[in-house]
Amino acid sequence: MIETVVIGVSAGGLKALTAILPSLPADFGLSLVILQHVRSGSGRFLCEHFNRICAIAVKDATDKAYLEQGTAYIAPAGYHLLVEDETTLALSTEPPVCFARPSIDVLFETAAEVFEDRVAGVILTGANSDGAQGLAAIKAAGGLAIVQDPKTAESPTMPRAAIKATKTDHILTLQEIAFFLCELSEAKGDLKSCTNPNGANNVV
Repeated sequence: MIETVVIGVSAGGLKALTAILPSLPADFGLSLVILQHVRSGSGRFLCEHFNRICAIAVKDATDKAYLEQGTAYIAPAGYHLLVEDETTLALSTEPPVCFARPSIDVLFETAAEVFEDRVAGVILTGANSDGAQGLAAIKAAGGLAIVQDPKTAESPTMPRAAIKATKTDHILTLQEIAFFLCELSEAKGDLKSCTNPNGANNVV
């Protein structure tokens, strides 16, 4: 049963997330944690932008924030975002990882440690390899690994690195990712009840 979805994205992220998040219903049955590489001092733009166009609640992730269904938490600039336990997030000022803080690897690795086979990791467009090892950690823990099709990514480097690092469950377009997340929510996280966007049985 998938309970939480973690999404990592970098260059081209605003367009990519805008293709996914507004498609999710207000009663989306999972929690979402989103890490978009942003510059320090960029403010609350992403949170404010997506709250204007999304049915789900979108919040800035804060230290000790509680994970709630139907809510997307966006990592703040300048801090690593970690999954602390099954109900809370944490912020850290540890050194950058893959030249990034926040780091997708840090978020994904901590999510894998906490949720094991109950987390889905999604890697979207980006111009570096951050997130590849984190997605591999999710897959090794029994979780679900989803990657945007590099051919459709504004910056394909990050999706290609993730595909190289681990065996992915799905390589999808942005629209297919949105469809799959909605279906996963409707199935209350039960992968056996889901089909992939092509209508074939979901194989994990």
